[in-house]
Amino acid sequence: MPEPLLQLTNVTRRFPAGDKDVVVLKSVDLTIEAGEIVAIVGASGSGKSTLMNILGCLDHPSWGSYRIGGRETSELSNDELAQLRREHFGFIFQRYHLLPHLNAAANVEMPAVYAGSSHAERHERAERLLASLGLAERAGHRPSQLSGGQQQRVSIARALMNGGEVILADEPTGALDTKSGQDVIRVLRELNALGHTIIIVTHDKHVAAHAHRIVEISDGEIVGDHRNRQYGESAASFDNAGNGALPPRAPRLAAGIGRFAEAFKMAWAALVSHRLRTLLTMLGIIIGITSVVSIVAIGEGAKRYMLNEISSIGTNTIDVYPGRGWGDSRAGDIQTLVPADVTALSEQLYVDSVTPITARSLMLRYRNVDLNAMVNGVGERFFQVTDLPLGAGIAFSAEDVRRQAQVAVIDRNTRRKLFGASVNPLGQIILIDNQPCVVIGVTSEKKTMFGPTKDLNVWVPFTTASTRLFGQPFLDSVRVRVRDGQPSAAAERSLTTLLLQRHGRQDFYTDNMDSVVKTVENTGRSLTLLLSLIAVISLVVGGIGVMNIMLVSVNERTREIGIRMAVGARRADILQQFLVEAVMVCLIGGAIGIVLSFAISFVFSFFVDPWKMVFSASSIVSAFLCSTLIGIVFGFMPALNASRLNPIDALARD
Repeated sequence: MPEPLLQLTNVTRRFPAGDKDVVVLKSVDLTIEAGEIVAIVGASGSGKSTLMNILGCLDHPSWGSYRIGGRETSELSNDELAQLRREHFGFIFQRYHLLPHLNAAANVEMPAVYAGSSHAERHERAERLLASLGLAERAGHRPSQLSGGQQQRVSIARALMNGGEVILADEPTGALDTKSGQDVIRVLRELNALGHTIIIVTHDKHVAAHAHRIVEISDGEIVGDHRNRQYGESAASFDNAGNGALPPRAPRLAAGIGRFAEAFKMAWAALVSHRLRTLLTMLGIIIGITSVVSIVAIGEGAKRYMLNEISSIGTNTIDVYPGRGWGDSRAGDIQTLVPADVTALSEQLYVDSVTPITARSLMLRYRNVDLNAMVNGVGERFFQVTDLPLGAGIAFSAEDVRRQAQVAVIDRNTRRKLFGASVNPLGQIILIDNQPCVVIGVTSEKKTMFGPTKDLNVWVPFTTASTRLFGQPFLDSVRVRVRDGQPSAAAERSLTTLLLQRHGRQDFYTDNMDSVVKTVENTGRSLTLLLSLIAVISLVVGGIGVMNIMLVSVNERTREIGIRMAVGARRADILQQFLVEAVMVCLIGGAIGIVLSFAISFVFSFFVDPWKMVFSASSIVSAFLCSTLIGIVFGFMPALNASRLNPIDALARD
């Protein structure tokens, strides 16, 4: 003998109420065969709705047995129960339970979304079902644009979307006028004629009169179960085309991708339908991402500006000084750094150019103008080594150095002080410590990160300075420019080895500008990291805001969660739905934050001239990753809470 379609044996349902339990169903035995129309009738509070919820796997017995086609439901997992609701049951509720932000067709399609059907196939079936119920022209309308009877027909179409072997109708005419109620009953009878098992929960005896069987329940106990003699056959006029072949299931991977894509669509629809709440949710993320990206851009811009300033001095230069280090009191007595060292260094493969340097503060005179300036004795490659451009005239040559020519190059400050604005300094003779020198060049004005320099500088051949001005044969320092592409640290080691061989002892020390650059870079990174960590606090605050508002959203949308579960959504589907919403909020907030950062950069350029905000692809990508991570981390708990809701409790929430 075949197993009954639905069979309850000694089913009891208790609900906790304070210190005691309330027994709603008491040892219920009920068998329903395929193809029947069964009306469960009783007064309010009699337990009929609880019985229907157990029959539809929305609730479960406290004890007792409930078997569907011979399968014991207590042994099924949550996902298997969801599959039963999705593929074998169809629910018609008194309050319709349609999602307000979806149109009629999208509401009907929902069970097929969770079943993994393709968009085109489920949409085609939804339109056929709606057409069969006389709603072809209302498919694109939202529930608020439909009458009560039309909404109930949409609910019926949704129940049939995945087949609806068993239709569970909870007070299907309770909220309808007489004519609409008669239309719904007619449709249910026609569906029964097509092979659907119909279970109607009602307190209306006129509705129950259309059932094959009437099961009476009172105080949680079945007090009557009899055949309905008044039942009359009804010719089926329901369009069988609309209830035809079900949309085929996609392969597992494709179905999973399809559900994920639909989760994005539904998340977008939910966010758009609550614009103000969405904006408030993402406000903290917008502020946080804007702060982080802007601070990183400002830090990077400042670092590049400082590096450019240092590179103007020569980032790939190494200075050699007498002594054992900075502040060595015996450095003035060491006279082993000589021009021959410059010649030896200039012959090394890693050297681009090299210049000796000696310097003294001496008196300059032109006509009746006297002033003190720094007089520098340098080689002909000095301006190449230091990357110091000439604004007028020429630099002295190797021949000038060899013959100790009395020529000089002055800076812009010295020109202004000695000659003023009206006199061309080129070719003029100035006295340097009473030694006449011809001005042959003027350097360009060079600004630094601290503003324009006010120093007065004069450069002459170091041979001229040594013999005619300073009277010293040794050098104060040597500056080496490392060839492009050569590692600065390796060049410094080679330079040190060479000078050790020449001097026979460590009577010099080096100062590598590359170490200054690295120090600036490390300092810039440290400051940027510090400021970014401070800005990240706003991201965390924003994430907490996302979590709080998502928790509120879950509470507000509890009934929606119940509807989704009733039509077959798994817990994983609900978790994914709300997690996607949280991530979308954070990603949109992140995108807005990045746009605001570029806007801040535009305004920043008007008020800060020395450097610009510099955006990098890595900072923008990191911002989006940050947004995603915040959405996942702070959206997980609300999403998990949503997925753990009991379907029947969720449906009962207003």
